[in-house]
Amino acid sequence: MVRKPTFAGQFYAQGEQALQKQITECFEGPRGPGALPLIKRTKSIQAIIAPHAGYQYSGPCAAWAYKELAEAAFADIYIIIGPNHHNTKNAVSLEGYETPLGLARVDQEFTKLLLAKNDELSIDEEAHTAEHSIEVQVPFLQFATNDKMHELKILPIILGPDIDHARLALDLKETIMETGKKAVVIISSDFTHYGRAYHHIPFSTDVKQKIYEQDRAAIAFIEKLDDKGFLQYCTDDYMTICGEYPIAVLLKYLKESAVRLEQYYTSADLEEDEAYKNSVSYAAIIFE
Repeated sequence: MVRKPTFAGQFYAQGEQALQKQITECFEGPRGPGALPLIKRTKSIQAIIAPHAGYQYSGPCAAWAYKELAEAAFADIYIIIGPNHHNTKNAVSLEGYETPLGLARVDQEFTKLLLAKNDELSIDEEAHTAEHSIEVQVPFLQFATNDKMHELKILPIILGPDIDHARLALDLKETIMETGKKAVVIISSDFTHYGRAYHHIPFSTDVKQKIYEQDRAAIAFIEKLDDKGFLQYCTDDYMTICGEYPIAVLLKYLKESAVRLEQYYTSADLEEDEAYKNSVSYAAIIFE
């Protein structure tokens, strides 16, 4: 079975040529890395965090993360973990993700082994059809692995707030060890959502500065791989980081890593909104 693209024409361009052009502009544009990836595959990375808004907003930020992924060794499986924006289900998909760039197939064997270990996860294709956080990552991943497209395998997971993040991290590690596969984890998350559109106005003065400070404090916990501190900070400061639990899974999953923030900006920065009436923050973070 194949999951047809739900958000083509909304979050990203609908046709193949238009999408190729749009992603290329994300790499080469002013807030992107400035150049397309050099496909030498000499680097080594364990994971990335990339945003999942419309490409006109978050695409240049995501391009920083996918440039590193494209220049790193090709993985046997790319585990894409995103938030479930619609309900509390913790769901995997066994359907390949189709986009205008082609089909990203699910690693069925790996997915079924993980499901046998973790009864908090279930197969729910309907939940994946309604959710954009995974789909928005797939064209960038396909673009970054274009030289290996016929070998590309993914595992799409969406998470609600009730997931035992430590248990899922352990189950992922055990499944990787048992299969002997090289895995790269892709975490799909935006950072602070501020303004009336997001029902979140914790402050009304020095808004830009305070959003930057809040996000930077959250990223500091990420840089320390401190899953408990990160979750507690999100709770204490009423953070609106939509990928809070996927990020926590990653921080628990990684034993050690060099962490690097490649890019950060907000949607209000792009619109030159001095008042910062509504704003979503984007970060590209690399884990080597």
